[in-house]
Amino acid sequence: MPAFPDFSSNHHPYMSRRSAVYARRGMVATSQPLAAQAGLQVLQAGGNAIDAAIAAAAALTVVEPTANGIGGDAFALVWHQGKLHGLNASGPAPQAMSAQQLRAAGHKEVPKYGALPVTVPGTPSAWAAMAQRFGRLPLSQSMAGAIALAQDGFPVSPVVAHAWQAAWNNFKREFKDPHFQSWFDTFGLDGRAPNAGDLWRSPGHAATLQAIAADNAESFYRGALAERTVAFIGAAGGHMALSDLADYQPQWVDPIGVNYRGYDVWEIPPNGHGMVALMALNLLKKYDFGERDTLQTYHRQIEAIKLAYADGLAHIAEPAHMKFSVEQLLSESYADERRKLIGERATLPVAGDPSRGGTVYLCTADAEGNMVSFIQSNYMGFGSGLVVPGTGISLHNRGNNFTLEEGHANELAGGKRPYHTIIPGFMTRDNQAVGPFGVMGGFMQPQGHVQMVMNTVDFGLNPQASLDAPRWEWEKGNKVSIEHSTAEHLFRGLAGLGHEVSWSGNQLGFGRGQIIWRNDAGVLCGGTEPRTDGCVAAW
Repeated sequence: MPAFPDFSSNHHPYMSRRSAVYARRGMVATSQPLAAQAGLQVLQAGGNAIDAAIAAAAALTVVEPTANGIGGDAFALVWHQGKLHGLNASGPAPQAMSAQQLRAAGHKEVPKYGALPVTVPGTPSAWAAMAQRFGRLPLSQSMAGAIALAQDGFPVSPVVAHAWQAAWNNFKREFKDPHFQSWFDTFGLDGRAPNAGDLWRSPGHAATLQAIAADNAESFYRGALAERTVAFIGAAGGHMALSDLADYQPQWVDPIGVNYRGYDVWEIPPNGHGMVALMALNLLKKYDFGERDTLQTYHRQIEAIKLAYADGLAHIAEPAHMKFSVEQLLSESYADERRKLIGERATLPVAGDPSRGGTVYLCTADAEGNMVSFIQSNYMGFGSGLVVPGTGISLHNRGNNFTLEEGHANELAGGKRPYHTIIPGFMTRDNQAVGPFGVMGGFMQPQGHVQMVMNTVDFGLNPQASLDAPRWEWEKGNKVSIEHSTAEHLFRGLAGLGHEVSWSGNQLGFGRGQIIWRNDAGVLCGGTEPRTDGCVAAW
């Protein structure tokens, strides 16, 4: 087996209007072309892959507000000088909140919208932490492109416009409280959602980005921006205090991984659910997969994901609250036990006992060998629906991922981070970087990671072909959604095995991915998502 994936092939078995992109000096892959260009400009101005990731991430809060924002969370995997580093910039619930409090108020679950699901935003802290530890440029330089896009305006891209319109229509139905008005004021254009090609600008967003860049996010957590944010959340019925923001710090963490056919696949440890992808790969690696588009391949992949999610949804939480350790859940002996449950027909697995054995994703690379896998999100598109007036700070709703079930590992508690769906991925071989990859999209993300790893390692697809290939998504029970581009015999075959399959025309429902691989000659090869406005900017 070669030391690195073979991406020299021009084999493109799936329909796409894109080709893989090759470069030597640098690469930025994002879901929106203007964000990719912002990252590339920073590389060409002397920045490294970390600076480029910050540039692209900040720009994405402007050009793709339908999926992320200043008031969201972020995770990163950073390959720097031969070592992989993890950053968890997800925020906790306000200290004054509790599951008991919400249950007493009659809630069966944490609401989707409004102030109650708003947890401490971690995204600005991620930019500052990455720049301080690994960056070459100040935030004022790496974020300049994003600030200009917000101040001067930009033409909205097609898929973003579609998502914007859907959110506008939904929020018009859902939002009656006057505290939601600032969302419409911020994201409206002449009383409507912008169409593709419309120029949209947000001076308040620009001013906030400028403030974050000027003081490395201090004002966001311990200054004037913090005061405005806390006052607004309080007025909207939330429990955020100034101390919740002031006390917050992102965490540098050790990535967790499993070996899959000689490649090490890495994820951020809990409270993120990247471990679901790793558990599924642990189950799948003992099978031989000769071809991708066969009934057996699809069936085993789906069953492995179901087993991994049964454990993930039951056990993943803040590490201090987990009943079983990462090591137990990723052990070979536990995988061997769980694999026995994969049979010839669809099953309804439950969590095991290992003690017996709306998001944006981007990736960057530079000529020095640095690479970044970065993801940030507001969740469910625009998040909570609350925007701090005049600031462009669209607040996320990550608290919705808590449970109010008493005694559950992921039960809401003050100062606790929720089960988190955003996950950056990274792959190495023999302690050398192969590269970053990711597939944004809520609970699709671990499923997308498994499919991208297998497309590369098992089926030899280059990054673009990997992303072009038809996808499936397990939803719940035996329900599986598959893309229309999937062969009909697979649809019928899965139904015959007991899977409740349905065709789906919602291309965004299958996630949006980016991949950059580097070979042993130092050549970069990138692929970008054909289901969205994706772009690979290369140098």
